[in-house]
Amino acid sequence: MAQKIGIDTAVFIYLFEGSGVFARRAEELLHRVEQGTVEAVFSSIGVIEILTGPKKLKKYDLVAQYKNHLARFPHLTIMGINEHIVDIASDLRARYGIATPDAIHIATAVDFGAGKFITNDRSLRKIKEISVELL
Repeated sequence: MAQKIGIDTAVFIYLFEGSGVFARRAEELLHRVEQGTVEAVFSSIGVIEILTGPKKLKKYDLVAQYKNHLARFPHLTIMGINEHIVDIASDLRARYGIATPDAIHIATAVDFGAGKFITNDRSLRKIKEISVELL
């Protein structure tokens, strides 16, 4: 059985828009997901975060490209918010004072049964409910 991970929005943004060391690390991680050695979950709010930039710039070709890439990504589950995720996210916000989007991302990973949450947000390392690893 493949290891389960949660992925923060920044990982996909590095892949889609970046260059340099973080883009390379994101590409390596997501290649493992594509190959099926890692099973990943991504919150639907992350899709909102990814699409906002290109929409502000009226780059609708990029919007379509990003949507298509995410929809066809092997071994990646894009998960909406359910009642259990709401409960976990509100617990995380109450306990750690983190922003709602971060709480939803992490709660989605916990609900999915992930053992790790991959981000580049150092402030999330205080979370104890799941192992938070920096990209």
